[in-house]
Amino acid sequence: MALLNEPMADTRDMYMAHAGLRREFRLLPDLIRSVRPGDTQRAEVVGSHAVLICDLLHGHHEGEDLLLWPKLAERGGAEAAAIVPTMEEQHHAIDELYKEATGLLPGWRSTGQGGAALAEVFQQLATVLEEHMALEEREILPLVEKHVTAKEWHALGEHGMAAIPKNLLPLVLGVAAYEADPQVLKGVLASAPLPVRLLVPILARRKYAAHAKRVHGTATPPRIGA
Repeated sequence: MALLNEPMADTRDMYMAHAGLRREFRLLPDLIRSVRPGDTQRAEVVGSHAVLICDLLHGHHEGEDLLLWPKLAERGGAEAAAIVPTMEEQHHAIDELYKEATGLLPGWRSTGQGGAALAEVFQQLATVLEEHMALEEREILPLVEKHVTAKEWHALGEHGMAAIPKNLLPLVLGVAAYEADPQVLKGVLASAPLPVRLLVPILARRKYAAHAKRVHGTATPPRIGA
């Protein structure tokens, strides 16, 4: 279904978001394994990071479930019918692992015990998430560019950001922007006031560098890429 006279979605920001999620979920299992049993101080640092990344994933997928899959199913014809149910099934599988991981996290954060089991769940989650994001990029994003308007795509991003506390927004943007093309980041902020467009990219880089230093032991963790 063509939507005449409206600019269509620029999906490059999804690759940016996926790169951040890929990196952090791939690194999480070994981060958890590196915490000595009983080291509650370090478990709290890594655990709070895990909660942040899980919250980002949950909000990201919730937005797709509510705002993206129905539009593609309505407008995308046979192409959408062939892939959207798979996306929904994968979201369900990811959500089950998300619930298991977030159920184990509080106990580990408070005691430093049970890290091996928690790391294994996050390993499974990272594997399933990688498969899902690769399929989404290959099959869904081309459909989005044909059937979803730029305004609708922006609303999807706004839905995800609305659930994030304002004090965490620069860090969250830094997580995503760490490996991003500066022009993509510029596009994400295009509708913001000029001071925001100028200052937020700098603040985001600084916030993520400090966070990564505390969590990963370096301000420049491995750039896994999209």
